[in-house]
Amino acid sequence: MTASSRRSRSAQTAKGSAALKLRFRPSVRRIRNYEAPEEGREGKLRLDFNENTVGCSPAVLRALQTVTAEQLAMYPEYENSVRRLASYFGVRPSEMLLTNGVDDALRLLMEVFIEPGDAVLIPEPTFSMYRFFSQVAGARVISVRYDRAMNFPVEATLRELKRSPHILFIANPNNPTGTLLDEASLARILDAAPRTVVLVDEAYFDFSGLTVLPWIRRRPNLIVSRTFSKAAGLAALRMGALFARSDVIAAMRRAFTPYPVNSLALVAAEAALGDETFLRAYIRDVLESRSLLARGLEQLGARVFPSGANFVLVDFGIGGTRLAKRLARRGILVRDRASEFRRDGFVRITAGTVAQTQRLLKAIKEEW
Repeated sequence: MTASSRRSRSAQTAKGSAALKLRFRPSVRRIRNYEAPEEGREGKLRLDFNENTVGCSPAVLRALQTVTAEQLAMYPEYENSVRRLASYFGVRPSEMLLTNGVDDALRLLMEVFIEPGDAVLIPEPTFSMYRFFSQVAGARVISVRYDRAMNFPVEATLRELKRSPHILFIANPNNPTGTLLDEASLARILDAAPRTVVLVDEAYFDFSGLTVLPWIRRRPNLIVSRTFSKAAGLAALRMGALFARSDVIAAMRRAFTPYPVNSLALVAAEAALGDETFLRAYIRDVLESRSLLARGLEQLGARVFPSGANFVLVDFGIGGTRLAKRLARRGILVRDRASEFRRDGFVRITAGTVAQTQRLLKAIKEEW
């Protein structure tokens, strides 16, 4: 080995040693990586991540084509878009905060409300990013579990609320169970949580029709989140929103970045909501498809849990993981949920169009 090679290797070793001396927060070391979808999904039947399965409204694509070079060179301007979007949702602009997807909203909640060691309450299984961001923040996670029939653990949640955790996360409808918590139960929980921030995540509201968004003015501890990644078909643009009382939004805004949402996402979101005909037709097709999917799976002998979302949770018993892999080889992607339920069999399947569901059921009959 030459002297030059030895010096080079010595320098690389020194760099490696320096990197090893970096101090990481203990909470970060304990985090499990999020299972993002594998790449190469375009062109396949995407029934694995609850996206819009036909794509966004053509009005969105037309609107994006009107964006000018000058607009792309400018930082985003929000006032007019926020006013129009707030009007659509039936809130004041001061009661809404746009975010770079709901993930960004969850991170903001942690930064505003959580100190290391604070308690957060999470009914599980649910959207994994609640636990993810809680752990990043160094929070202490208290978990209550859905039962075997996938009923929300109302009584267990009420018991834990007596200890006043700092945040309670409720996905309604819940992912991956599809469970829809009724208004009476939500009211009981909010009444029992005067010192707890309650986030009701309504990512799948378009498919359930149940919302507590109008409650924000009389419930100071209530925060509601929505996304444009599901029915609107804008998952690639990362667009979400938080809703709460004006004073709560004002406090969160102080801790937020000045330009959280890009200009293209704003243009697309307005266009998507403006094409109500497209949105209503797609939702109607999904609801019909969800019923067809549930009936077809039950006829094949699988257990299907009631769902208020654009997907169903299915228990195929032993062989669910194998079935998911076989479907993938046929270009049909579904989500294996065995790890969340600690045994093989559980699969979450997005309800696409009726034609897509018919294709899926035919494939399951042949592969299971």
